[in-house]
Amino acid sequence: MEIADKWIQLGYTAKLVLRIVGILEATYYYRKNKASQKPRVYHGGRPIPGYSLSTDGQPVSDEQIKEWISELIADEESAYGYRKLTVCLRRDHQLIINKKKVYRLLKEEGLLQPQRKKNSHHPRRLANNREITAPNQLWEMDVKYGFIAGEHRFFFLMSLIDVYDRAIVDYHFGLSCEGKHASQILQRALWKRQQFDNENPPVIRTDNGPQFISHVFEEACQSFRTVHERIPPKTPNKNAHIESFHSVLEKECLQRNEFQSYQEAYETVTNYLLFYNQRRIHGSLYDLSPVEFGKAFTLQRITPFVVKV
Repeated sequence: MEIADKWIQLGYTAKLVLRIVGILEATYYYRKNKASQKPRVYHGGRPIPGYSLSTDGQPVSDEQIKEWISELIADEESAYGYRKLTVCLRRDHQLIINKKKVYRLLKEEGLLQPQRKKNSHHPRRLANNREITAPNQLWEMDVKYGFIAGEHRFFFLMSLIDVYDRAIVDYHFGLSCEGKHASQILQRALWKRQQFDNENPPVIRTDNGPQFISHVFEEACQSFRTVHERIPPKTPNKNAHIESFHSVLEKECLQRNEFQSYQEAYETVTNYLLFYNQRRIHGSLYDLSPVEFGKAFTLQRITPFVVKV
């Protein structure tokens, strides 16, 4: 190409030069035009929406879908790949989702390899039946998803509740929710309740969500000397107290507000959490709020009871 261009620039006809050097005219002009073109700039494809729709048209966060996938994989009776997991999500949760998206979500969570063959450094400890007689014996943790209509995206609320006094000890509110946030919540909660020096720190109970099976959270539990137990798949009753709180939150806060911005959602939800802890009365707590009940229990002004979980 360079030799041909040189002789053509000296005044020889292109046809003669190309015949001498043995290059077809079509090949020469194709390469010349291609070299003169500007490199194509890739601007990326359609952005990932971050949710899928259910059959009734409701958006379902990708994080919620990942949690459902984790529960399906954790079920010892199944060892499904991404195609069969897609079928399960459609049947069990009425999702409109294809196998390509399920494959992508599995890949993001590192769950593509068969779980039965995967050697885990943190084996799952199943939740035991317990009798709770005081605060700071058993804490439950879970994630709630909310929708910001004005920005068409989800926010996440990860909360930690004390099973005995029903207080939300700590929480994380944000546009993402990962294992590092769960470990931060646990650390702050232990500090608030002065449990770092306790010989028997609270047991932490969660479901099988990706945040709670992460190495970051498991290593934090080991570092803080807390026992982390996970409920079996499809048994939300084992995590009844945090599930009950999320039901109350949905009814009394999320359903009553259509958020137009992240700031609006943050202020509304955090104000509700403050109300829930300090002023909202509970029938199971002698019609006291969690904070009032905690003070009365410490001062021995109420009759203790047993919570069976």
